[in-house]
Amino acid sequence: MIDIFGMTLEELQAVLEPYKVQKFRAKQIAQWMYQRGARDFHAMTNLSQKLREELAKDLIIGRPAIKDRLDSQDGHTTKFLLEFTDGTAVETVLMRQPYGNSICVSTQAGCNMGCAFCASTLHGMARDLSKGEILAQAITIEDMLRDEENGAKVDTMVIMGSGEPLMNYDNVIGFLRLIHEDYTLGMGYRNITLSTSGIVPNMLRLAEEGMPISLSVSLHAPNQELRSEIMPINRKYPLVDVIAAAKNYADKTKRRVTYEYILIDQLNDGEAQARELTALMKGQLASVNLIPINPVVERNLMRPSKARIDWFEKYLRDHHVSVTVRREMGVDIQAACGQLRNKHLKD
Repeated sequence: MIDIFGMTLEELQAVLEPYKVQKFRAKQIAQWMYQRGARDFHAMTNLSQKLREELAKDLIIGRPAIKDRLDSQDGHTTKFLLEFTDGTAVETVLMRQPYGNSICVSTQAGCNMGCAFCASTLHGMARDLSKGEILAQAITIEDMLRDEENGAKVDTMVIMGSGEPLMNYDNVIGFLRLIHEDYTLGMGYRNITLSTSGIVPNMLRLAEEGMPISLSVSLHAPNQELRSEIMPINRKYPLVDVIAAAKNYADKTKRRVTYEYILIDQLNDGEAQARELTALMKGQLASVNLIPINPVVERNLMRPSKARIDWFEKYLRDHHVSVTVRREMGVDIQAACGQLRNKHLKD
């Protein structure tokens, strides 16, 4: 059996060629899969009964099962644990924002970057996700919104779930092009943000793809020594090269880069780090997004007091750095990357 979920229109046309069907049928099938929630051919009523039966003998529409779902008490955040046919499970989060519905998708099952503050990396990485498996996360939430919330839809997306997107480069680029198509979600590139820990060669490749998505760089420390301590990948791709690649991305795309900076009590939230971070931002088309660390029991890293968070933000602002503090969502449902998956792995 051939799984057609995740195929482009051209790939689908090639698979359908032996069945001697008109090319426009491929687009109809794609729309049924990606826009109308069809999980099998029997639902596709604009195809003949005979064709539906023939296709069902050889082709399947692979969709993940919803293994778990958690809804926050305030109704703003929903987290899904989706399980694929091989038993691999990944997390996807829906965040209902004032400006629309935003989703956070994963690109790998687990992660092997080894960042000291992150739950995703605790069990290492199981495998890369295919472009169809990444798309399935968005389609699952789109289906839920259509069915449960009066036809609401996914408006924006962040690729910030489990995994390092630029270590699964080809599948992620394939997914980005696919979700942009009018027969899937037709999502504009400017509504998409990709987050990387700093895979320099692929940051440079991304700048040449012609897709004006927003780039977000996980910085978390303003100097080589401290960043290497909490982000091992920094030893392979040093901070100076990461910054140069981010500047190159801004220059090529004319898109402002966001630097994510997790605030960890007494580790990277002092005056020395604020001063270094200010110097690092000088002359860049960039902003800083401060993220008070999400509680991850296994990591034993503490959250700064509100006073320290406010002080750090004010220091950057007073020194002309564009800065925001991330609004927390879904703390009560373990919305940080990897937490729900880890719970199920333990169980």
